[in-house]
Amino acid sequence: MGLVHNLFRVALDTPLRRLFDYLPPAPREGAPALQAGMRVRVPFGRRRLIGMVMGTADSSDLPPERLKPILEVLDPAPLLDAAALELIRWAADYYHHPIGQVLATALPKALRLGAGTAATEEHWRVTDAGATAAALGEPKRAAKQRALLDLLLAAGNAAAAHALDAAAADWRDAARALEKRGFLARSAVAAPAAAAEPVRVRTAGPELLPEQREAVEQVAAAAGGFAAFLLEGVTGSGKTEVYLRLTEQLLGAGRGVLVLVPEIGLTPQLVGRFRERFEAPLAVLHSGLTDAERLAAWRLAWSGAARIVLGTRSAVFAPLPRLGAIVVDEEHDASFKQHEGALRYSARDLAVVRAQRAGVPVLMGSATPSLETLHNVAAGRYTRLRLSRRPGTSRPPLLKLVDLRTSAIEAGISTPAALAMERHLAADGQVLVFLNRRGYAPTLLCTACGWIAPCGECDARLTVHLTAGRLRCHHCGADAPLPARCPQCGFAVKPVGQGTERIETTLAARFPGVPIVRLDRDVVRKRGDLDEVMRRMSSGEARILVGTQMVTKGHDFPNVTLVVVLNADQGLFSSDFRAPERLAQTIVQVAGRAGRGARPGEVLIQTEFPDHPLLVSLLAQGYDGFAAAALDERRDAAWPPFSRLAALRASGKTREAALDFLAAARAAAGTAPRGVRLLGPVPAAMAKRAGRYHAQLLLESRERPPLHQFLDAWLPGVEALRSAQRVRWALDVDPLELF
Repeated sequence: MGLVHNLFRVALDTPLRRLFDYLPPAPREGAPALQAGMRVRVPFGRRRLIGMVMGTADSSDLPPERLKPILEVLDPAPLLDAAALELIRWAADYYHHPIGQVLATALPKALRLGAGTAATEEHWRVTDAGATAAALGEPKRAAKQRALLDLLLAAGNAAAAHALDAAAADWRDAARALEKRGFLARSAVAAPAAAAEPVRVRTAGPELLPEQREAVEQVAAAAGGFAAFLLEGVTGSGKTEVYLRLTEQLLGAGRGVLVLVPEIGLTPQLVGRFRERFEAPLAVLHSGLTDAERLAAWRLAWSGAARIVLGTRSAVFAPLPRLGAIVVDEEHDASFKQHEGALRYSARDLAVVRAQRAGVPVLMGSATPSLETLHNVAAGRYTRLRLSRRPGTSRPPLLKLVDLRTSAIEAGISTPAALAMERHLAADGQVLVFLNRRGYAPTLLCTACGWIAPCGECDARLTVHLTAGRLRCHHCGADAPLPARCPQCGFAVKPVGQGTERIETTLAARFPGVPIVRLDRDVVRKRGDLDEVMRRMSSGEARILVGTQMVTKGHDFPNVTLVVVLNADQGLFSSDFRAPERLAQTIVQVAGRAGRGARPGEVLIQTEFPDHPLLVSLLAQGYDGFAAAALDERRDAAWPPFSRLAALRASGKTREAALDFLAAARAAAGTAPRGVRLLGPVPAAMAKRAGRYHAQLLLESRERPPLHQFLDAWLPGVEALRSAQRVRWALDVDPLELF
């Protein structure tokens, strides 16, 4: 070990689980003092990499002659403060992931490539060509583009992106199209200095119910220290209004707020609510942004110009100089967990850790809290705040089961459900039909030889997409023409089963003249598609909405009076211990779309197992009753939250490659320490996916410390295995999905 004073420890984006030691850079007049949180350019073998200083050291494992100096300091001040660096360290330790790759997840790509930190705003201006085109009435066949041109011309030929966000819904696609035609140009200009005075409230919110007021007061009173709250409110009970009022109080005190939502689809409507309420810059971060847009939003947050940051999973790392609180909306949603890629983290759990490290409250909201969160409430770690009723005259809907064993069914829709639709439509209500399966039909079958259209890259069947005339795999994206005849025997083939596309066709035939819209990933492919569906439902132009899981995500349709759940049996008999929880959450969430206005709501749940304990308890005792029984079952079976899990996942070009690596990894563990069990390896339920074979080794422990101590000692040996070079593998701590 070489003894050298004033070494700097640098995190680099490499798969190595360590920091790298460097000598100070050459002295330079006027150069800032190098501190933790600043980016540097360093030599790394034959390359030059950008990394971040994490701290200093007095000694190194390397001999002094092998140590190299830092080449360049990129930042005049720390990019990340002490609390942010602590969060990065915690994530690297807890998820057993290289700290440099955790940093790469936390920072926009442009910053990782060396972009500066000066806060800028995106501005759009009308070019001379655009002004000439507008004077001639162009573009005549693109209404949104024409409207955006008119908006900019009325604003003096230019406007900032945040101003356009407030003035027009989903304007970016139109702006990009106009930019390609040379009618618009965009530029980055210096952002205004962070507001020194409290942000102005643009519009006052509705009068709060007593439960809402109490929730706001309790969380606001905890400001200045860490506290974790669960805001459990029935669907439509006004959780968003609680978020807005809490934000109002914190902004008035000069603090900032970080708001996390599970999916991009929820971002525009929540952004709209915040922009409608507050006259202030707002930074929005999600995976749908370009690299330039993400950098601009990050800079606004980092500079303090934007005191509200709203985003999806990765926004948990977003900077906020004077963070006052963190809000996690729909905390139960599995989208907060990163299921793919190298770093598989939970944004909800990191939000709690960040709040703890920063000394601020965290508020998690849901109508159907996860069992882990309810367990934390029972243990006294979280404080439960309840919203038990909806504002105004609206009441929770009435839930009923439709026994498919005794009811006539046509194309997946029972007679009681069809009659209920007729009744609600005749009463000028809207109807929501839920089926969590997109496409026309899940199977294409030959009635002569029994051939079923398979996916050549997965252990799965191809889904029929009739309108497009295609067969598609929903796991790997494989796509093929829809055959008219069986490729094996030449006889006719037919679609079997129902998907949302087929249900839409069936309802259109049964209710001619009734406008129907569909909401699934097949119809929401670009920006603006979701907004258009929302507009048609909210305006009453559409009377029936057919959708998948996307319809459960917090959408508010006051005129929906009937919800029909077509297939509640998916998940009742799954081998995944979390399946009942997901099913109960889905049913309650989709049921909550009914009766949110003045008229009462009705929910019909079609099932072939009306006596199943899950459905019985859900209808008789609500989600609370189901959750209490499910937690008892988890305790008896020693499943999370009463134990801790980690999964070592591998995929290879052959089944043997994946299993051999995991077998070698298990052998490298030797005798597992007391309290830790290794289960497997076993192939995935769908072993072949996207042309690769998947398997896993499960690790389980009653307590968290023994599991993590074992992982720390075990993983270096796993990385050193020769078979590790022949597969792709990743560690998933606290997995939500098991094979």
